[in-house]
Amino acid sequence: MSYEPPTPPANLPTEIVTTLNESDPEQLRDVATYAEALAEHKERETRLGGSADQDEVEERPDDHPDDVPAKATITIKKINDNRYYYWQWREGDKVTSKYKGPVNSNE
Repeated sequence: MSYEPPTPPANLPTEIVTTLNESDPEQLRDVATYAEALAEHKERETRLGGSADQDEVEERPDDHPDDVPAKATITIKKINDNRYYYWQWREGDKVTSKYKGPVNSNE
């Protein structure tokens, strides 16, 4: 591991780089977790064709587990070149995920 600080991506605004450089390790880990969850959320919105109305709760699907809130959405995560479905929902400031199953290669 290098003792030199990492080089930020060229496309990051200077203000963000400065703020990150002034942050402690715990804050940086929180930012990383939030940024990953936000990126997944925005990708999901794009796939679904825009943001859904948060006040509108859809009918609960037949395969929705009892321990997963009705507001949960399904997201796809890629792990070691394999894709898996996860239920995902927010609990306060925390994003919670629960494994649903593998993505069928026919989909």
